Amino acid sequence: MSKTNGDTLDLTPPQDVADAAEQGLALRSKFNRGGTQIGVARARDLKNRRALSPETVRRMVSYFARHKVDKRAPGFGNEDNPSAGYIAWLLWGGDAGRDWCQAMKAKLEEAG
Repeated sequence: MSKTNGDTLDLTPPQDVADAAEQGLALRSKFNRGGTQIGVARARDLKNRRALSPETVRRMVSYFARHKVDKRAPGFGNEDNPSAGYIAWLLWGGDAGRDWCQAMKAKLEEAG
């Protein structure tokens, strides 16, 4: 949890984000590709629904901004032969992770 102006902002990833990260870890294990060690560490935190720091939330926002181009690659979203980018995207929480971290970043900015 992050303290901001006397209020507490819960930075615990929601279940849909945890589920996407868990799916990414399973696909990475099965296909032996996708993501970096940092992405794997992020997926473990998300899967276990550990409260993240504001800095980590901001890093997630940056990751998704840099990697949205990965969604255009062949195999993105294909569970039978996923692209490395799709696996990495899931490690960071997938679309649910992108939406959640963007919302959390906005709340952090509002709180000052």
